[in-house]
This record gives sequence, C-alpha cells and structure tokens, in this order.
Amino acid sequence: QKQLVESGGGLVQFGESLRLTCAAHGFSLAHYAIGWFRQAPGKEREGVAYMGGSDGSIDYADSVKGRFSISRDRTKNEVYLQMDSLKPEDTAVYFCAATFRGVIVRGAGAYDNWGQGTQVTVSS
Repeated sequence: QKQLVESGGGLVQFGESLRLTCAAHGFSLAHYAIGWFRQAPGKEREGVAYMGGSDGSIDYADSVKGRFSISRDRTKNEVYLQMDSLKPEDTAVYFCAATFRGVIVRGAGAYDNWGQGTQVTVSS
C-alpha cells in the first residue's frame, strides 16, 4: 500500500525555519514528480514547490521563492521542504504529493498520492 507521511511541522516565530519531511512507504519515489502544497483555513489548497520525477526540474510559487527549497534523498526515499524566513502568512497545513511523471506537475488534481498533512504555524 502506497503511503506518504509528512513530519516536521510545528509552531515557530516570524523569521525562523522549519524542514518538512515526506517519507514514502510501500513504493519508491524514483521517477515520481513531487509537489508540496499548503492549505490555510478558509483558503484553497495552493502549490508551493515542485520537483520533476527524473528531469531534475524544480519550481516554486512566487510567494515562497527564495525562502523555500525542495529536495529529495533517493537513498532514504524521502523528500524535503526547507522553509526559511517564515512569515505568519505561511501558516497552513502542508501536504506532500507524488505522481509518476518525469517532469514537474503543478496541478493538485494530477497527483494521485497524498500525505495526511502537517501543521505549520508561524507567530508574529
């Protein structure tokens, strides 16, 4: 059974950092495109970072560009979202998602594997 499990969320202050981890169980993330999404209360889910499955491409939402960094460790079968210079507007539940594609996939509807989410709260 394929499963994605996020961890690393928490409560931090303005300007601090967090690193989220998404661990895959039951399948290999090799050649899977990865997306990190977030959803704040009353708002739609938005994509913040993307990585192609095998072409090495990476992209970020404008709102996090220069502050967030997506990466993967193929040996550990994990992906990460390093979040620096956090702001209160980054407060949300963060989800990782995966789909078997070699290129970047930006649409949430294209992902068929989702984690349960981890809460990130940034106080001012």
